[in-house]
Amino acid sequence: MRGHYRTTATTVAQQMGDNRRSLTGDGTLMTESLTTARAADPDNGPPVSREEFEAIFEQVSAWGRWSTPERGAWNRLTPAHAHAAAQLVRSGVVVPMALPWNTVPGPDNAKPALHYMSDLGDVEAPEPSTHKDFIAVDYHGKAVSHLDALSHIAYRGQLFDGRRARDVVDAGGARYGSVDKLGVIATRGVLLDIPLVQNVDWLEPGQAVHADDVLAAEERLGIEITDGDAVLLRSGHFKRRRNVGAWNTSEASAGFHVDALPLLAQRDIALLGGDGDSDVRPSPVPGVHSPIHALAITAMGVPLLDNLDLEALSQACADAGRYEFLLVVAPLNVPGGTGSPVNPVAVL
Repeated sequence: MRGHYRTTATTVAQQMGDNRRSLTGDGTLMTESLTTARAADPDNGPPVSREEFEAIFEQVSAWGRWSTPERGAWNRLTPAHAHAAAQLVRSGVVVPMALPWNTVPGPDNAKPALHYMSDLGDVEAPEPSTHKDFIAVDYHGKAVSHLDALSHIAYRGQLFDGRRARDVVDAGGARYGSVDKLGVIATRGVLLDIPLVQNVDWLEPGQAVHADDVLAAEERLGIEITDGDAVLLRSGHFKRRRNVGAWNTSEASAGFHVDALPLLAQRDIALLGGDGDSDVRPSPVPGVHSPIHALAITAMGVPLLDNLDLEALSQACADAGRYEFLLVVAPLNVPGGTGSPVNPVAVL
């Protein structure tokens, strides 16, 4: 039996009056009206020992694979990947995924973003008058859509490819694995819409997504994860937040279980992301609070996209009847940065 964790929060079954697409038992799409959809009690297990985790880390490791290790799995991407992804554009529907700039504190926003006006037309000479503003953000967290570069996570004191973190990261920034070394990518994106596959409105916080869930989603959604793909996991996080309210996502959130990462490593993915931060919380690995971050970034060299709003993309994919698309990710060019706020864009 999987797992040992049960959340104390009450599952909320919401009245849903909107029409949406669902899946029949044979994998075909159909439209239905959902009135209630209650997920099972969340389960983040089974627990994984440190010894088991170390073995999985070694199993999925890509250390020593590339001559330019600072780009990690983005070394897999070639112009051919971008060209093939561009062939997926049919309707031209463009779907951005970034959350609004969040300046309001809350249980999932301990460090709100900053935004204030610096010129209200009274600083420079008139005609024309100008209006300027200032923005700033501590983006690594739960409230800002962002990309994690390879310098963001160290495990056992080491970054991807075995570089010692203390030798290359200090108060001045990262001198290895920084976001400016990644550049821009255009590749095939695939959406693992797990609530749709499981016929629920959302996954409850604390629910793990396993390798067999990934395989089931591939079959039901008509996709196959392959070399160079960007894999996006929808748990329905922001649909739940809009219906139920905010909660402390550092304590409980749906995400991948450790057992899903060997499968994704075998498929040679280039990017992983979702509407959470990819990790199921609480962690099933004692002493490792973010095992998916450690496996994806530090072992596999796969950057992560955190806190994406995937609700519009879910609807767009349902409307199109397909769950693959051109994905463009353009992080800010920040020398020494451990990541970047980002607004990924899907084009169907």
